[in-house]
Amino acid sequence: MTPLITDSMTAFTAAPSRARTALHHRGAGAAEAPSAATGNQPVARSVVPCRLLARAGAVAGLCTLLAACSTAPPYTPPAAPVPAAFKEASATWMPAAPADAMDRGPWWEMFGDAELNRLAAQVQLSNQNIAAAVAAYSQAQAVVRQERAGLLPGVRLSGGASRAGGEGASRSGTSTQATLAADWAPDLWGRLAGSITSAQASAQASEADLASARLSASGTLASAYFQLREADAELALLDATVQGYERNLQIARNRYAAGVVAETDVLQARTQLVNAQADMASVRQNRSRLEHAMAVLTGQPPAAFAVAPALAWSAQVPPVPLSVPSALLQRRPDIAAAERAVAAANAQIGIQRAAYFPSISLGASLGSGGGSVADLFRASTSVWSLGLSVAQTLFDAGATAARVQEAESSRDARVARYRQTVLEAFQGVEDQLAALRTLHEQEPLRREAVAAADRAAQQQINRYRAGQVSYSEVVAAQASALSAQRALLQLQVNRQLAAVALVQALGGGWQARWQPQP
Repeated sequence: MTPLITDSMTAFTAAPSRARTALHHRGAGAAEAPSAATGNQPVARSVVPCRLLARAGAVAGLCTLLAACSTAPPYTPPAAPVPAAFKEASATWMPAAPADAMDRGPWWEMFGDAELNRLAAQVQLSNQNIAAAVAAYSQAQAVVRQERAGLLPGVRLSGGASRAGGEGASRSGTSTQATLAADWAPDLWGRLAGSITSAQASAQASEADLASARLSASGTLASAYFQLREADAELALLDATVQGYERNLQIARNRYAAGVVAETDVLQARTQLVNAQADMASVRQNRSRLEHAMAVLTGQPPAAFAVAPALAWSAQVPPVPLSVPSALLQRRPDIAAAERAVAAANAQIGIQRAAYFPSISLGASLGSGGGSVADLFRASTSVWSLGLSVAQTLFDAGATAARVQEAESSRDARVARYRQTVLEAFQGVEDQLAALRTLHEQEPLRREAVAAADRAAQQQINRYRAGQVSYSEVVAAQASALSAQRALLQLQVNRQLAAVALVQALGGGWQARWQPQP
């Protein structure tokens, strides 16, 4: 940077110290003595300072007017392809209304499970990922306040005292000094304003990231909770199945002991039983894993956390209010964060463009010194100064232009990422709508298959007892019945998981407060 010093600069920096000192000497020694230049008139001690203050005020006023300038390009949210309606939304889907559940309170309450409500509320308070997001949001807000502070002058007060002496010292005694200084760099070209805009956009993106963290944690908990309840139901099914297989094994042993059947029937019944017992052990392991994950989500060590098995599982799938696609741009935290990142990048362009223009700083100081503290308050020992500094880069080999191009390219990249986020959000909603529709269509078919398989298995065991079929046919029928029952349980939990995923895809009822309502 090359400083440019003008004539007024000399008046603001070099002259005041001498002029002010001379005035103080006159005031302390012979204020009544006539001046050769003025005759018997007293010296007008306030003329020079008043002129300097007037000049400083004029410069400050000009700087204030120039501060309204901005070099940032006008910002409008980037356009994105938004369909008029969701493709996979059938006529059974209900459009969202202001009184819908996700607008009234926590979305997980729609499932009507008191234990889920308790755990989800605990996640909001104790989850460490949410705590980290809260801290990041607080940090972003502090950055905004820090940038705003740059618009105001800085004031510093310094002081000191020292005492010197000794036989070899030329002077001995006590000296004190105190200085009050102020400096201000007016935001002529909107550099600081751009920094504030960028910081505000980043803070809003951080707020959206916090909402994303809350939505992700609560959604992960709900998914783990429903899978755990499905595991409880599957364990109950396998337990009843094992009891039935044990009875079948005893029947086969009795028939083998009576010489009615070969030992093969006993071996088949035993194989069927231990396979079911092994499946139970596998489901218990999966349940423990889910319980451990839920403990971490609620901010607890797994050893101190437990969820009691449910005696009955209600695979309730509530209707999820479906908004229009355009509302997704305000309700998805990740979309809102991506849009705020574009706004922050747009402000950075103005910050870099401001480097093309000169920077101006103003400074003022008032100091006093003497041999004691009392001397600091005497006018004869005071010294003041006013200063103006102007700096302009004359040659930087295109570095400023390169930084501007870098900022513009960064904005373009964030625009592309924003549009990609929007497209993926629409994909997520369509995927879950399709999943819920197909799962809803499958459920009655699965129930019919369970009923048919149960009847077939019962008929085969009756025919085996009558000696009409081999035990291998019983094994096949019972295996088919068990598979149909487990498939129904898996379908039911998949419907709940798809509902949770749809709530997350729709934003969980969150609303970007800095954007207009759709």
